[in-house]
Amino acid sequence: MPASAFFGFWAVAALLIVVPGPDWAFAIGAGLRGHVVPAAAGIVLGYLAMTAAVAAGIGALVVTTPAALTVLSVLGGGYLVWLGVGGLLRPASLPGAAEPTVRGPLSVIARGVGVSGLNPKGLLIFLATLPQFTDPASSWPIPGQLAALGLLFSLTCAVVYLLVGASARRIRRARPGAVALISRISATCMLLLGVGLLAAL
Repeated sequence: MPASAFFGFWAVAALLIVVPGPDWAFAIGAGLRGHVVPAAAGIVLGYLAMTAAVAAGIGALVVTTPAALTVLSVLGGGYLVWLGVGGLLRPASLPGAAEPTVRGPLSVIARGVGVSGLNPKGLLIFLATLPQFTDPASSWPIPGQLAALGLLFSLTCAVVYLLVGASARRIRRARPGAVALISRISATCMLLLGVGLLAAL
C-alpha cells in the first residue's frame, strides 16, 4: 500500500473523528465522571470490532442486507436514546459529591463498545471510505490493507477521545459549577442523535 494512500486516509479519518457525534458526547460524559481511559478504550474496541468485520467481509454483507442494517440502526439508535435519557436523569455530580450510580471501568468500556460498535453510520463510513484507499496492485492483500487502515482509524480515535475525556475532566476540576450543565448537554446530544438515527429509518 503506498504511503500516500495511508496518510491520505489518515487525514480524512482525522477530519471525520474531530466532527462531534455520539463518540464525543459519550467521551465528554464519561470524562466528567472521571472515566477517561475506560471510555476511550471502549470506543476504540468498538471500532476494532468494526475493522475486523469489514476486513472479513461481514460489513459488506450487513450493508447489502436491508433487514440487518435496519436492525443495527434500531439497536444503535435505541442505545443512544437509552444512554441520553440515563445521562439526563443522572447527570455527573460535582467533585466530591456522591454519584447516583457508581460505574466500574468494565461497565464504562462496555458502554463505549456499544456507542461505536452499534453505530451503523460508522460501519457505512468504514465501507465507503476505507476501500477508496486500498490498492489492488499492492503486495498486501485487500483484507490486510483494510485492517491496517481500520487500525490507524482506531488509534487516531484513541488519541482524540483521550484528549476529549481529559478536557472534560479538567473542566470538572476547574469549573465544578459547569459539570451538571455540560453533562446534560452531552446527554441531550446522545438522545438527539439516537432519535435522529431512528427517525431516518
